[in-house]
Amino acid sequence: MVVDRIAVTRRTVIVAAGVLASGCSDGGSETNGGDNTPEESEPDSQQNEEKAGMNQLTLTSQTFEDGEQIPGQYGYEAENVNPPLEIGNVPEAAESLALIMDDPDAVEPAGKVWDHWVVWNIPPSTATIPKGWDADGATEGTNDYGEVGYGGPNPPDREHTYRFRLFALETTLDLPAETDADSLESAMEGHVIEQTLLEGTYPA
Repeated sequence: MVVDRIAVTRRTVIVAAGVLASGCSDGGSETNGGDNTPEESEPDSQQNEEKAGMNQLTLTSQTFEDGEQIPGQYGYEAENVNPPLEIGNVPEAAESLALIMDDPDAVEPAGKVWDHWVVWNIPPSTATIPKGWDADGATEGTNDYGEVGYGGPNPPDREHTYRFRLFALETTLDLPAETDADSLESAMEGHVIEQTLLEGTYPA
């Protein structure tokens, strides 16, 4: 009887050891697989984000980089003509584009955000807005100089940052030429598909 008990005990130990070794092996495989999964999926995620970014509406200028200084010739007291702009990745669903150039830094000296350029019904096929654009095919509204069309930077106190905001709309807008930026933004509500921003500075 003692011999039988010893034999059973040995068999039990051998079987248990085998199960334990198998469990450790399986667990190690699961752990390695878990570690590898994020490493394999991370590049795919990054690539998807990059591809998505490539499809977004863009607005750039060949005369200044985003956040850099706008050349002096485009100022109100200089040539007072718009800088050239390039438009990219317009959504296929866009029926028109709208552009607002304004100066948020004018709130302190002027008591309001100063609007310099208001344009709508820009054809969605437009890829380039040339220097001194005559808004061919589009409509220009009234800026805060009380003029229709472009009014260049003219900061009274210090360097200001100017915003060129471009909007892709799912419709065209029936607005009079005297329309200002506030009225344009109200008319655009519910129709904006995408928008983008280009900023430039201008010294006093």
